[in-house]
Amino acid sequence: MTHAPATRRIELTLHKPRFALYWGVKPTLVLDGRGQPSQWGVGTWQVCADERAVIGAYLFNRVWRFGAAEFTLEPGHPASLVYRAPALPFLRGHFRPAEEDVPDPDAPGMVAA
Repeated sequence: MTHAPATRRIELTLHKPRFALYWGVKPTLVLDGRGQPSQWGVGTWQVCADERAVIGAYLFNRVWRFGAAEFTLEPGHPASLVYRAPALPFLRGHFRPAEEDVPDPDAPGMVAA
């Protein structure tokens, strides 16, 4: 009897810049070497819970690939990532954990609610 590997859900937020010099381009997400078309915004994906997962993203405008970024998600990493696409169609994108997007309430200029 074989047991299915333990899995976990991760949340990926795919951000397109407000002012990008490309139109109609949607991201492609690559999970452990398998490309999957996706949409801008928030989505959830399933990965192995006890193994590292390589997550990549890129954009394709029918001529060339751009905005490539890769992140190796370890079992202990937070389950939320943000991909930011570049504004220009020849630059790289980047991933980071979503916790970095939360503003620090003690930072100067922040008003407590």
